[in-house]
Amino acid sequence: MKGHILALSANIMWGLMSPIGKSALQEFSALSVTTFRMVGAAAAFWLLSIFVKREHVNHKDMLKLFFAALFALVFNQGVFIFGLSLTSPIDASIVTTTLPIITMIVAAIYLKEPVTNLKVLGIFVGAMGALILIMSSQSGASGAGNIWGDLLCMVAQLSFSIYLTAFKGLTQQYSPVTLNKWMFVYASICYIPFSYSDITAIHWDIIPGTALLDVAYIVLGGTFFAYICIMTAQKLLRPTVVSMYNYMQPIVASIVSIILGIGVFGWQKGIAILLVFAGVYIVTKSKSKADFEKAGREV
Repeated sequence: MKGHILALSANIMWGLMSPIGKSALQEFSALSVTTFRMVGAAAAFWLLSIFVKREHVNHKDMLKLFFAALFALVFNQGVFIFGLSLTSPIDASIVTTTLPIITMIVAAIYLKEPVTNLKVLGIFVGAMGALILIMSSQSGASGAGNIWGDLLCMVAQLSFSIYLTAFKGLTQQYSPVTLNKWMFVYASICYIPFSYSDITAIHWDIIPGTALLDVAYIVLGGTFFAYICIMTAQKLLRPTVVSMYNYMQPIVASIVSIILGIGVFGWQKGIAILLVFAGVYIVTKSKSKADFEKAGREV
């Protein structure tokens, strides 16, 4: 239950990133916001590490952490933002719903996780819920999609699914604080050279306080706390189950839009939310590789 609560919490915080991030982008460039996110989170995790038990990371794992940072942060965040700049928000939202499907395929190839009928059914049901929610919110949306932007958003999902699957061993060995403090440092090093000119061009004297609060949430809520939650959940749950909670993000964005008065709650949204939760439940009940191995031993 703890793993599910943490995965849900992380995706709720990421769901809030859509409206809050859009607000921040009114004052800062996408590259600047992403760099603030990486550098700010790195500082927060290093500060937190002072108050927790120190873990020694061997040199071999430091190299693995660098590649984990590339797939979980640099490629995932950077490629998605660039793709989003080329396509419409609706198209980008639809593409993000492919994460559980891609993760299931990657886990089947890399971890030899079985592709069961229940798992396929759960992902299909959840995807239908997410798509119904997105399409029901499409009316009044502006901006046309772009195939290159859509493909880049797809690459971002593939990048994160590789991280969830290929680097699960690191989450079993080290605490989320240790993992994140190094991963965000590596990600910061990758971003700073490309964003330096954008950041130095910012006129801080005319930036409104609300924009600074938006950035503070992006750094602390949408990154610091969210990544602690998702990495702890990754330690407790299978990659496909963790990725299923990705469907919560359009639900959160929809609820926020209703609260802010820019959206309405209709029967389509109600059905969509039920389908998403049903999909997560079905995938959770599907058998893992360990379940099949245990059944084989008992025969």
